[in-house]
Amino acid sequence: MGNQLDRITHLNYSELPTGDPSGLEKDELRVGVAYFFSDEEEEVEDRTPSDCGFTKDLSPAEEGPFSVSEVEYSAFCSQECIFSKLRENEDLNVYAAKTLLTMCKPGDLLELVAAAQPPHWVIYEQDDRVIHLHKGEIRKDSLLEISNGRHGRIANNRYRYRPLPPDLVMQNAAGHLGLRSEEICWTNSESFAAWCRFGKREFKAGGEAHSAEQQYFLKVHLSGSGVHTLVFRSLEDMIRERRRVDASGILKELVTGGQP
Repeated sequence: MGNQLDRITHLNYSELPTGDPSGLEKDELRVGVAYFFSDEEEEVEDRTPSDCGFTKDLSPAEEGPFSVSEVEYSAFCSQECIFSKLRENEDLNVYAAKTLLTMCKPGDLLELVAAAQPPHWVIYEQDDRVIHLHKGEIRKDSLLEISNGRHGRIANNRYRYRPLPPDLVMQNAAGHLGLRSEEICWTNSESFAAWCRFGKREFKAGGEAHSAEQQYFLKVHLSGSGVHTLVFRSLEDMIRERRRVDASGILKELVTGGQP
């Protein structure tokens, strides 16, 4: 795994912008904008599996693995790779919830995917139970029920931070059960689940001290139009924008529309 991480990091060094914006081509650099939503990421809608964006019609009974059409990303803080979702470097196939349950261990980070929605992230507890942020509440639910025919995958290695031991991951998740909107300091299911697993305050809203030196670079890998870079002042802002792109595809329209 260590060798794989090195390959991913060094593979992308040549694409990395420097801290000096003048080192980037103007057509490539786009400054990230923070978008504030209220639970738009947490809506697990009542869709059928055929609405979930798979490359072929699926039945919930089919186990997988299956391929999903998704935007791919890599992200960096300075020159450190902190996030990677690239099909060339990892298995991005998804599985039916029943199959996924046979693969999970307590403390695993799970990602449920659907078309025109950002992925919904949860922490697996045991016996089909998961803990997640949904509709402004941190709650415990059945994975089979909340998946609603969606497929998912284990996403433990999506972020490149060092994970906490499984018992501390579960302590983080279970210790916040029942909290509601006014008490919650995470803006979406991904930030909450990632905080449970890695314990980094940067996943909390307002939890990061901004500095002129520290910037986050999100590289959006768009099929047919290359790699485009967005710059953010915080991890929270970067996650919001990436999830907005997953839900709307607006970034692709703006970027390709602005090219010669």
